[in-house]
Amino acid sequence: MAGLIVAAVVVIVLVVFLARAVRVVPQARAVVVERLGRYHRTLGPGLAIVIPAVDRIRERVDLREQVVTFPPQPVITEDNLVVSIDTVIFFQVTDPRAATYEIADVIRAIEQLTVTTLRNVIGSLNLEQTLTSRDEINTRLRGVLDEATGKWGIRVNRVEIKAIEPPPSIQDSMEKQMRAERDRRAAILSAEGVKQSEILRAEGAKQAAILRAQGEREAKILSAQGEAQAIATVFQAIHEGNADRKLLAYQYLQTLPRLAAGDANKVWIIPSDLTRAFGGLGAFSGLVDSPSQSDGAGQSEVEDGA
Repeated sequence: MAGLIVAAVVVIVLVVFLARAVRVVPQARAVVVERLGRYHRTLGPGLAIVIPAVDRIRERVDLREQVVTFPPQPVITEDNLVVSIDTVIFFQVTDPRAATYEIADVIRAIEQLTVTTLRNVIGSLNLEQTLTSRDEINTRLRGVLDEATGKWGIRVNRVEIKAIEPPPSIQDSMEKQMRAERDRRAAILSAEGVKQSEILRAEGAKQAAILRAQGEREAKILSAQGEAQAIATVFQAIHEGNADRKLLAYQYLQTLPRLAAGDANKVWIIPSDLTRAFGGLGAFSGLVDSPSQSDGAGQSEVEDGA
């Protein structure tokens, strides 16, 4: 019976020993092990064996990239204005042993280092440069923090400025300036729109005038060509028909009403050829004078309504 009890006790001790000796380290984690109070080794992901009562787990370190944000910090610019800056730090532990033994409080140390570096960087910039040079500030912060935290086994991957808040009075002035700038741009855009509209309207009027002039020119050309063709046709018909004096007198008679048309016509000129043409007609032989009785110019005047 006593042997069974001893065996059971031995089994329990072995189980407890194995339970305390076997350690499973998760992925992206590291375990710092001390042996008899001194650093012994760093356990990586997977299964590991430690000696109970001799080895002790000192720290479990997260090897993933971590994000830490700090409350807004008041910083004085070069032109003596107090701005509030909110920053975010992205860092990663690269050496678990150094992160465990070289620094007591990593987050606190990074925060204080960030505040100090911000004051040095912003102190050399005025307000306008501070508001427009975020990338430069981020780069300078990252360089200083990465260099300072390297001996702690920490690598600073990124530093981002979340917000920069100027004093309330400066914010009001900036808003007024922004409104004035927007109004100026709106006025410029409106003037450009009016200018383009006037240009387009003038171009349209110019094109319309050109097209109208071209239409009138083509109409006159076509009209002149038509009249020329009509005259040529009449001339050709007269010569082909061998017109005599009677036909010419008849054409003159058709033309006389056109000469007398209009209320303002009081005196009109009859060509001498007309009297000679009328001489060929028996009905007008007694009414017209012989060609020798006409004036030297070959024309006679007839009073309208005589």
